[in-house]
Amino acid sequence: MRLSQYFLPTLKENPSEAQIVSHRLMLRAGMIRQSSAGIYNWLPLGLRVLRKIEQIVREEQDLAGCQEVLMPTIQPSELWQKSGRYDDYGKEMLRITDRHGRDMLYGPTNEEAITDVVKMECQSYKDMPKMLYHIQWKFRDEVRPRFGIMRGREFLMKDSYSFDIDYESSKAAYNKMFVAYLRTFNRLGVKAIPMRADTGPIGGDLSHEFLVLADTGESGVFVHKDVLDFDIPGDDVDYNEDLQPIVDKWTSLYAATDEKHEEGVEAELGDDLLAARGIEVGHIFHFGTKYSKPMGATVTDQNGTEIDLQMGSYGIGVSRLIGAIIEASHDDDGIIWPESVAPFTVGIINLKTGDETCDETCDRLYKELNAAGVETLIDDTAERAGGKFKNMDLIGIPWHVVIGPRGLKNGVAEVKNRKSGEKQEIAITDLVAHFSK
Repeated sequence: MRLSQYFLPTLKENPSEAQIVSHRLMLRAGMIRQSSAGIYNWLPLGLRVLRKIEQIVREEQDLAGCQEVLMPTIQPSELWQKSGRYDDYGKEMLRITDRHGRDMLYGPTNEEAITDVVKMECQSYKDMPKMLYHIQWKFRDEVRPRFGIMRGREFLMKDSYSFDIDYESSKAAYNKMFVAYLRTFNRLGVKAIPMRADTGPIGGDLSHEFLVLADTGESGVFVHKDVLDFDIPGDDVDYNEDLQPIVDKWTSLYAATDEKHEEGVEAELGDDLLAARGIEVGHIFHFGTKYSKPMGATVTDQNGTEIDLQMGSYGIGVSRLIGAIIEASHDDDGIIWPESVAPFTVGIINLKTGDETCDETCDRLYKELNAAGVETLIDDTAERAGGKFKNMDLIGIPWHVVIGPRGLKNGVAEVKNRKSGEKQEIAITDLVAHFSK
């Protein structure tokens, strides 16, 4: 993408309405603009990152055996009345009446909707198990939306649901998602710690939340220090094996969040204690028949007996992850994107736009990198060099390639790593091969 043509409305100053780092930097980097309280327009740069995260989440769900569906954002109230949650959910649920006087709602979550689908289409134990997911916009009418996308009213979420005929199979599905989440967050370039959690309004008897470690995290996290170096299951993970040992190893390293800190964690872990802050980006639940029983989601077993399906639900805050990644990975100059989710991998800085040799070299490199599959942004604007450097740091592109008249005389470009700040000179003829590795 050529910056001279790109819709990237960056800001030099911190917006007064932004209270936390991620909100400030997303506004300054031209990623989002507010539409109304807690609701945002996603501009091109922000949307590129959102789609990168969404795709990694999708790939890991597919690998774990989930099948993607897409459910509507508007749901009939009858489904929630059947489950018993319609009156219990509170004012966060946006209730709507259509032109025929029917009570509807903008879905804050989809346990009822997916249970209704499975209920209608699956009648026999032979139809089980099923694991389904979708990535969809949700709405919760927060009384005080704040912190940008971190606590907005509209947000993009991945939620998946498992259906099994007995507790053991359902617990195995839960473990699959636990491991899939470890892999997902690792691919996203963040350290997310699984912690035992309360089930809250979702319900159930087993739950873990996943927290990205960041100094500005909303929750205190107290864990065994070894958790930071624990191996993540790799590409060869077999989801058909017993995954309980992996879950048990991680769970044995967890300690507590703020609410449970008083239970003696510090004394128990001693010198092995790591105290940090965390931002919740995922939550998984096992809740048995909480929804299947009241909604009549049953199948017949081998003996022809009707049994209530065992269920779990598993959420990842796709849009919230962007804020969490920024909170965990930034400096005074701006965002530092992990390469896996960066909007572009390489940013070319033309130090002398208008100079024929500089323009030709930058243009050729830009085309060759993109042709090689390296997503590249070129700053071909008339902005001064200092402004170009600041802008590229602000938006967090992992690699900066600086081309100017002095380097061209020697056939080299300066390559800077955004995260480490390290610089090196690389022959211009070697750059495509260097970034195509």
